[in-house]
Amino acid sequence: MKRVFFALVLLCLVATAPLVSAQEDKQTERETMYERYLKFPSLVKGDSIEPHWMVDGSCFWYAEGFPVNTVIYKVDPRSNTKTPLFDTARLRQALKPLLRHEPPYKGLPFDKFTFVDQDEQAVKFTVEDKEFILRHDTYKISRVPAVSEEDKSRLVPQVVQKPYWSADEGEMMEILSPDRRWFALDRNHNLWLRSTHDGRIVQLTTDGIKDYEWDVSRTLWSPDSFKLAVFKYDYRELPKIPIVHYLKPREEVEWLYDFNRKAGERFEQNELFIVDILSKRQIHVDTGKEPDQWIFTLEWLPDGSELLFARADRTLKKLDLMAANARTGITRVVLTETEKTTIQHIVETSALFTLFEDAKRFIWISERHGWRHLYLYDLDGRIIQRLTEGDFPVVEVVAVDERAGWVYFTAHGDKQRPYDTHIYRVNLEGKGFTRLTEGIGQHDIQFAPSKEFFLDTHSSVARSPVVELRRANGTLLQTLTKANLDDLKELKWSPPEEFVVKAADGETDLYGVLYKPYDFDPKKKYPVIEVIYGGPRVSVVPKTFTSHRAYFGQAPALAQLGFITFIVDARGTPERGKAFQDVAYGNLGRHEIPDHVAALKQVAEQRPYMDLSRVGIVGHSLGGYFALRALLLAPDVYHVGVASAPVVDTPIFFWEIYMGLPQDNREGYDHYSNLRLAGNLKGKLLLIHGTSDSIARISETMKMADALIRADKSFDLLVMPGQGHSLWRLGGSAPYWRQAIRRYFQENLTPED
Repeated sequence: MKRVFFALVLLCLVATAPLVSAQEDKQTERETMYERYLKFPSLVKGDSIEPHWMVDGSCFWYAEGFPVNTVIYKVDPRSNTKTPLFDTARLRQALKPLLRHEPPYKGLPFDKFTFVDQDEQAVKFTVEDKEFILRHDTYKISRVPAVSEEDKSRLVPQVVQKPYWSADEGEMMEILSPDRRWFALDRNHNLWLRSTHDGRIVQLTTDGIKDYEWDVSRTLWSPDSFKLAVFKYDYRELPKIPIVHYLKPREEVEWLYDFNRKAGERFEQNELFIVDILSKRQIHVDTGKEPDQWIFTLEWLPDGSELLFARADRTLKKLDLMAANARTGITRVVLTETEKTTIQHIVETSALFTLFEDAKRFIWISERHGWRHLYLYDLDGRIIQRLTEGDFPVVEVVAVDERAGWVYFTAHGDKQRPYDTHIYRVNLEGKGFTRLTEGIGQHDIQFAPSKEFFLDTHSSVARSPVVELRRANGTLLQTLTKANLDDLKELKWSPPEEFVVKAADGETDLYGVLYKPYDFDPKKKYPVIEVIYGGPRVSVVPKTFTSHRAYFGQAPALAQLGFITFIVDARGTPERGKAFQDVAYGNLGRHEIPDHVAALKQVAEQRPYMDLSRVGIVGHSLGGYFALRALLLAPDVYHVGVASAPVVDTPIFFWEIYMGLPQDNREGYDHYSNLRLAGNLKGKLLLIHGTSDSIARISETMKMADALIRADKSFDLLVMPGQGHSLWRLGGSAPYWRQAIRRYFQENLTPED
């Protein structure tokens, strides 16, 4: 009997072995596809061009095929021609004796160059760290004498310092003057200049001390390069936060200024100065007596007589456009904008204000009538003309042709596709409003300096990028390039689905994108993962073919593991007008999850392959807050969640602009907290946080962990030593962060094979 029993066991093992092996092979294949999809944008070739405008203001050159088959084209819009700028074979032959070997690759051995004369007949380029000059008419090439590393560094901006507010958010660089003679920098709390001619250092100020110091990061040079608009910050009353470096031989504590202070706490105090670099005179700009306010420098008048800047109260409900006399610092209010809720576009100061070349007029963007529109003013603050109107928001001014009398701007003007961005124009009398582009999706516009032509790069999530050359009136001249999708064949790629559903109010349309696995079978049931950010700061649903930004790139990648993934923008997010965004005002955390639940259920109603008994959600930063909130507010809907670097309770100062001050909205701030909801957790939760995160501090996750422990709720925790807020960035621990998210969903949502 024993022999018979063991024989049966062996037979069963042999019979199941192929099944186990097949499952393992399928799992490996899926994980390979996941990794490939993380690199999706890099697999799309020729999706854009970088125009280098030539001296006539209309012609330009650009390179493609780098590095192996580089060709540099010259485009002449007036004759509507596109021709190679260089004879590749002739150039390579002329270069060969100087290199003493065959130039690298097959095409041009460079993809960048500079003209060295006004008639654009001589160019300078670099090959193998050697500089050469080519005469375009004769193809005679000469070697440029080698430049020392010291001389090279004089023209390259150097790192000033790490930013005060973050342990991992990049570096601040020197600021080059318009005449390219000086770099502005700060050192030892003071303002300095570095000469690009001989490298000498000149100290401009001597009164800076620790915690009351000059900061070059927002410096604005005057057009004549003789003056600097620069801030001096007083951090002496600003609290600091500890960043513990656990990986040192002994733990070390670094103290950073708490720029992400709590809502209601005092701002750092800033003073705006105009500093004359010759006399070193400091002119204090009168910004008013309000202690806590926002100041944004905008632009100098061309003659340097006035500095234009914006001043806003701390809740961004009042905005003043100011002009400061460059000799005295005395200011005047040009215009004032007020709202009952947030003036959202202050956050996007580059889109706020457009000064005309005549320095007598400017275009102002305002949501005063519910939609972001354009208004023409003079510099005394008198309105000349409302330029645009309608139930759609303007995005930004792209170009102004004062001579022809046209303003070119992008806007979300298609009511059927409200997130599509097209270019429009209107004349300076507010007439002749016309849309200039056709294809659905996003249109990125690059105008020629002559204002006679523009490049239109456009795509959608399902339509690959195309770059077109157009006249200023929108007439298509030619298609310059189309994206090469050959590398997508191995991905078995198929376009994602765009969908429209109703918000929780049953009336408002919400728009989203859904992704399927490469081996999708409509007869199967698939677990669902939502990738969320939420909140009023930014719309995150992908809108272009390669717009899988940052960690949102996980939506198409996670789908390849055997999930259905989706992203949706709920009420309260931007780009849909003030009423749509103001749903979140004073109510962060109240309407978002009901909208996302409503979207999930409606999407699944028409897609029976979506298994709502297995739903996951993942988000980072504010998305981490909302991923956690989804598990706590809708525990019967969301079953597995990953909350990365979440702010769970302590509202940062930035929420004041969407919530008001805490003393004015105590109920709203209390409702915002996730800690009070810890007892609602039913599903599986992974919290992830970097120990060096100074933006969403690890104390937030510790507070959430404590609340869950007190509520006797099980959860998982991944602490990433020495990592800051931007866990998705390439290098460092980013791959481990992504793999941890992948494994958590694979283990807890169990995709079917």
